[in-house]
Formats: sequence, structure tokens, C-alpha cells
Amino acid sequence: MEKGKKWLYMILLFIALIAINIIGNYIFYRFDFTTDKRFTLSNKTKDILAKNTKPITVTVFLDGELPPAFKRLQAAVNDILSDYKAYSNADLKIVFVDPLAGLNQSDQDTVINNLYERGIEATNLSVKTEAGLTQKLVYPMAMIETDNKEFPVKLFQNLDTRGSYEDNINRAIENLEYVFTASLKKVITGKNPRIGFTESNGELNDLQIGDAIRTLSSSYEVGRVDLNTIDKAGLDKLNMMIIAKPVKPFSETEKYKINYFVMNGGRILWSIDQVNAELDSLRQRSGQMATSRNLNLDDMLFMYGARLNYNLIADPANCAEIPVSTGSVGGQSQMQLLPWIYYPILLPDTSQSVVKKLDGIKSEFPGTVDSIGVKGVTKSFILNTSAFNKVYNTPKPFSLQMISEQLDPRAFQGVPQRVGLMMEGHFPSVFAGRPLPVGISVPYTQDLNSKTTKMIVIGDGDVFRNQVSERDHSPFPLGFDRFSQRTYGNKALLLNIVDYFTDDDNLIILRNKEVKIRLLDKTKIKLEKARWQFINIAVPLLLLIFFAIFQHYYRKYKYAK
Repeated sequence: MEKGKKWLYMILLFIALIAINIIGNYIFYRFDFTTDKRFTLSNKTKDILAKNTKPITVTVFLDGELPPAFKRLQAAVNDILSDYKAYSNADLKIVFVDPLAGLNQSDQDTVINNLYERGIEATNLSVKTEAGLTQKLVYPMAMIETDNKEFPVKLFQNLDTRGSYEDNINRAIENLEYVFTASLKKVITGKNPRIGFTESNGELNDLQIGDAIRTLSSSYEVGRVDLNTIDKAGLDKLNMMIIAKPVKPFSETEKYKINYFVMNGGRILWSIDQVNAELDSLRQRSGQMATSRNLNLDDMLFMYGARLNYNLIADPANCAEIPVSTGSVGGQSQMQLLPWIYYPILLPDTSQSVVKKLDGIKSEFPGTVDSIGVKGVTKSFILNTSAFNKVYNTPKPFSLQMISEQLDPRAFQGVPQRVGLMMEGHFPSVFAGRPLPVGISVPYTQDLNSKTTKMIVIGDGDVFRNQVSERDHSPFPLGFDRFSQRTYGNKALLLNIVDYFTDDDNLIILRNKEVKIRLLDKTKIKLEKARWQFINIAVPLLLLIFFAIFQHYYRKYKYAK
């Protein structure tokens, strides 16, 4: 009877396994037992994958000998792409390669150049080991291909050469779903939003925004916009406008075109200097008087809900460094990096998804931004200084000798100053009830309020300006400081804003995912390394000897009866 029950249970178990496999062919579900749900894709990602009908190949350039932290990134990429493959309606092929494996130096240089032309950039790391620092060239990037189109994906953002790259790896892992989903959407839809940098009012030139244009060009159609010559049809083709550091006043005609662009739902990124202050001028002269700059934009920004103040912020607690001559030795000028309190490092508001998890943003002579109450427009501040600051109104004299002044800490106590303001909603028309300006014969629109749109106002015109090499006049990467060899989050800020402005699905919220990486205590590892090595070697041997002795006496006892 007992034997019959045993066979019955085995048959029922066998039938249950078959039933589960049959049901599994029709019902798909993945279980995620991690506390931070790191293997759970958002509904936005699932919808994009479910609607895709094109076969896609994702080539990941993280393979071969990698530092331990990048091994974690490699494993995380493999995990998330496996989930993408499971949810994709079309075939999704995943390939991991080491592009430099087995190549001599000459061939490596050729491959590096070819990959760079395709948008795949290498990262040269200084990896800390017990023997010291070693240089390692890695490719934390991927390439998405479909319909003979390629789209490079940067997996490792916000590299700070002075910080711990393990922390950056953790942030990269948290952002994987965002970067892959946003990139897949662009590849699948084939839509390339148009972005225009204005150039009619002395804005930053092509060389000063060279890296911004090059970076954005891989995903968008990017060009310059002359507000004097562009017409209504040209404005209708634009999705986003970037006004970066104008120095000449805007005419009413130019403002009318900007206002029409807003009324039509266009997005604008304002990066404005209200004060005329330049470090180059201080180097060339004994001093400079920082004065207010008239751009004729105050009424327009006020109507939209923002006010750019005519002041400058000094932040000795959190600022960038500049090279200053400290004399000469043997006819050679000696330079030293010293903190320049008028170059505050702006701190992103971590509660805002558009700037979440960004590094500090380098600024140059920024001013404060205020919010003005406007019906139908919601506002939030995204960039601030530290609380240890002081605000100076214009006019204010400047000289490089100020860098050696002894600062009184009591003069710099306050609250964080707001430098970046984000506004969303229906903006009122600046030209409602006003006559048409010169050059506009027929109204572009009669709307009194805009379509739902967004704009960001930053009180610094240099936040998106890259440095330029004095040797060959080539642009450095945006956010990279060639003097301190430090990379700030300026490029990531630009990319996030552009993604947020041009993506109606609001995929930027995927950056809110938090992945807890439980790292080992390196100090404890170093102190207890020998002990645990001894335990790992000795304990298995002792257990083996114990079981051998036990078995010997057990067999002797058993067969002695």
C-alpha cells in the first residue's frame, strides 16, 4: 500500500511538472526577489519592447580582462539585456566583445580611431592596486544596430578622475535601464528631434559649443539658428532651442519669434549671463568692473515666470580652481591651481529626475534666479550653490589679486542660492495685445497661451561652454577642466535636459531607480586577509580528516558486531 502511494505521488509530481511547462508556454512571468527590484523593468520599457517589430543587435564592448568594478557593470548589463530580450516582441541579439583583444599597438590605434568615428569612445582609467596605479583602457559602451542604423550608448557617465570610479559604476548600473530604453526608442522610432543653438546675439561660437554639438549630433539633428533670418516655417521644424550666453540685446522681432516658438510648444534652454565678468579680461588687465548686461529679455522671462538677477555668487566652500602665476624660475612662469570663489560648483537637486545622480556642475560667475508666480506654470529649482556663499550686486570691481585675500567666514554664511529653474505648463504670450514688431507683417499665431511645454533658465552663460586646446584649437569634452584634470557633470546635465525636453514619454523618470551595491570593506579585507586565507585552506582539510577518521571507526564499529 505504501509503495503504491509512493508511485502515485511520483506520477502526480511528473504530471504537475508537465502542466507547469505547458502553461509556461502561454503565460510569461519573471520573478524578482531582490529588495531593490533591480531585475524588474518599468512598464514604459516593456511597452517599447512589446511594440518593436525590428530585429535588433546590441554589441557591448565590455569583455576580456576588466577591473573588478567594471566586471560588475558587465554583469549588470548582461542581466538587464537578458530581460530586454525576454520582453522584446522581435529578435534581440546580445554580443559581448573586447575590441582590442589580440591586437598589436598599431592595429589597436586603428581600431580606436575607427570606433571613435562611430561614436564609441574609450575611457582611460587609473586603477588603484596594491602595487600602485596602473593605466587601463576600457570601452564602457554599447552599439545598438537595426535597419542599417547604428546608435552608440554610453554606459559609464559622470567620470570624476579624482574620485572613486566604483561609485560611478554604481550610478552607471542604476542608469542602465534609462540609457538603454531611451536609446532603443530613438533607434526603433527613427525620430531625430531638431535642436537649434541661437547665434544672432553674440552667443557662444561653434568652437565653444563644439563638444555639445558633436555629442548631441549622434542622437539629434543639431544646427545654428539665426533669429534675424529664420521664418515661421523654420521655427515649426524645431523641437528645442538653446540660447547660450548672448551678449547683444534681443530685438522685439527676435523676441516675437522666440515667443511664437514657445506658443507652438517649443522647448527652450536659457543659459544667460546677466553680468559682464570674464576671467580672460582679468588676466589681460589689472582689473575689471563687473557691470550689468542689457539683453532686453527681462520682460519676456518675467512673463514666463523667471527673473535673472544682476548679481554674482561667491562660494568659497565649493568652487573650482584656476591657474594663477606665482612667479618665474629660470625664465619659466610657475603656475599654481588656487580656488576661485566666483566659480561655484552647482549642486543638483536630487529630488528632480532631470538632474538626479549628476555630479557637481561647474559654473563661471553665475547669478541667482528667482521664480515669479504665473498661472498655469509649475516651477522647481534644479541647481543650487552650497549654503556657504555670498551674493554681490553689480557693479563690482574684480582683480586676480583677490584670490590671495583672507576671507572672513562670517561673511559667507547664508542659505543655498538658486541658479537653475525649471518651468512647465502653459505660458502666457508676451505679445498678447501688442502690435506686431518690425519685420513681422502677418501674425504667426493668435494664441494667448502656449501649448504644454517646458523651459529651463540657468543664471550662467558658460555652463555649456567647453574649454579649447591652446595647442591645436580643438574643443575639450564639455565639463572637463584641463587645468585640474577633473570632469564635472555639465555634459550629463545637457544630455538630461535635451532628453527630458524632446521625449514626450518622460523616460527620464527611469533614473529614479536605486540599486544598492553592497561592497566589501577594503580595510577589513586587508587586515584579515591572512586569517581568512588560512581558514579557507585549513578548515576543508580538517573536515576531510575528521570525516575519514569518523568513517574508519564507524565501519570498524559496524562490522565488529
